[in-house]
Amino acid sequence: MNRMVVIFLLVFVSCWETPSDPPHGQFITVLGIAQDAGFPQANCNKEQCQLYWNGTVEKRRVVSLGLTDKSTGQNWIFEATPDFPEQLHILKAESDVVDLSGIFLTHAHIGHYTGLMYLGHESMGASGIPVYAMPRMKAYLEENGPWSQLVSMNNIVLTELTANSSLQLSESLTVTPFRVPHRDEFSETVGYLIESPDKKVLFIPDINKWHVWKKDITEQIAAVDVALLDATFYSADELPGRDMSEIPHPYVQESMELFSGLPETEKEKIVFIHFNHTNPLILNSPEREHVEGLGYWVANEGDIIPLD
Repeated sequence: MNRMVVIFLLVFVSCWETPSDPPHGQFITVLGIAQDAGFPQANCNKEQCQLYWNGTVEKRRVVSLGLTDKSTGQNWIFEATPDFPEQLHILKAESDVVDLSGIFLTHAHIGHYTGLMYLGHESMGASGIPVYAMPRMKAYLEENGPWSQLVSMNNIVLTELTANSSLQLSESLTVTPFRVPHRDEFSETVGYLIESPDKKVLFIPDINKWHVWKKDITEQIAAVDVALLDATFYSADELPGRDMSEIPHPYVQESMELFSGLPETEKEKIVFIHFNHTNPLILNSPEREHVEGLGYWVANEGDIIPLD
């Protein structure tokens, strides 16, 4: 069975299929799977980018999730990416909900917050969109243009988050940020725990190596139903001439080695996401087949994760 588009009831034994109607209740929509610079990247002449330039494959949008509560008619977006216009349109179309109730940011790297520009008076001219951010991230937006103009013109309203403190979004949904180690030049970095009464989803698009985190990632996986995890690079040899220690991420090969002893029921919770343009998992590839053959999941744009 082809692993495409819908994680049905999160039991992972059902078929994946494209829903004919928008899902009901509460659910997550995968709006993007690529690393900050998207796919293809600017000035990329590598073979995989040429597949896009010659029309063989479609673009991949920068990593983002949509969160929907149909019972309250609300949508939220995790990450404001350079692909924000398309992702907002897709979220509204997939959810059949027109409201945007807020944006959650993880950190101040280019693919994760620069889509805020589309809320400004040159574009949407939004009014009072809640933007949820950690203290340093909030201060960065308040104190640096052009982002500060979004605040002064009330395009966005910043709400400060506290690590490990849950925010109640609706009767059925809560979101909890937690700190993770990463390159924190301008802000701290967080992942998110998204919870409904029935399901828990972990979202960690960016982190340094798993062993430098004070928490045990396998314990975190055990505590949730789905874990969307940083898979920026497949292996250490993807960027010839670059010092990979300057851009530390858990290579997919490293993660699979770490998770190799987990039971199948735990591996089936793991969904790899946030792929660099050099990562073969971003396209159909033998590596992708290998990863899925070992029992893991590889995120696709349009995947739906029901929460009820």
